[in-house]
Amino acid sequence: MRFFFHIGYNGGNYRGWQRQLGPLSVQQVLETTISQVLKNPVSIMGCGRTDAMVHASQFFFHVDVDKEWDFDLLFRLNKNLPADIAIFEIILMKDNQHARFDATQRTYDYFMHTYKDPFLHSMSALYLEKDLDLEKMKAATALLPAYTDFRAFCKSPDEYEHTICNVTSAKLFTDTAGDRLRFQISANRFLGRMIRILVGKLLEIGRGEMSVAEFEHYLVSKETPKTIEPAYPQGLYLSKVTYPYLDIPPRTMFSATLENSPDVWQAL
Repeated sequence: MRFFFHIGYNGGNYRGWQRQLGPLSVQQVLETTISQVLKNPVSIMGCGRTDAMVHASQFFFHVDVDKEWDFDLLFRLNKNLPADIAIFEIILMKDNQHARFDATQRTYDYFMHTYKDPFLHSMSALYLEKDLDLEKMKAATALLPAYTDFRAFCKSPDEYEHTICNVTSAKLFTDTAGDRLRFQISANRFLGRMIRILVGKLLEIGRGEMSVAEFEHYLVSKETPKTIEPAYPQGLYLSKVTYPYLDIPPRTMFSATLENSPDVWQAL
């Protein structure tokens, strides 16, 4: 029997999603906790990977078990998991439905603030910037759905079979004061650190260190820029995962003040 687990997590205390030797990962904590509660070793398959300190407002993984449990697994897992990992739903699926390979679209949000705020420091990335050119940043953002090969904005492109990503949407938002920014991008797949690299380049454009034409040159030529500086990880959220047979709104509330307030965000 295969079950999808719908979860959210604050990645600040973890070295990313994927289990690895040494540093603590979200996958490791979940596998350990589920195995202890079910009294049987389990391995889980996530819908993707997030880097160290990156969050997920919505994430899915699947688990295969021989038979269904006869107790409230959702309650028991949430009681035993740390406060920064939450399970929202456990959904019975068909045995051939796959949490990673069946996902057709993933949406990420990147949040930044340009003033020091002690209540945003772990939920948004601090960049002490003045007078960013938001119109030029918007123009560069609007180019992204027009291109499919993002080799230029990948940390290690040769590690991939190909660097094609079908970006369906890319938007830039700001708050009414103009000192908080939100970059949102949706695609069928993403390359290693691609979103944080794109945000870093958008900041360069906002500062006047790179032109929109130069940014587009890299998209056209697929040439890697001389310097690649990914944006800080704590501003990045995997915020929506969509399947042909499953399209659930995010349930998490820990980032609601960042993502869902209509009084805050205005599209540029």
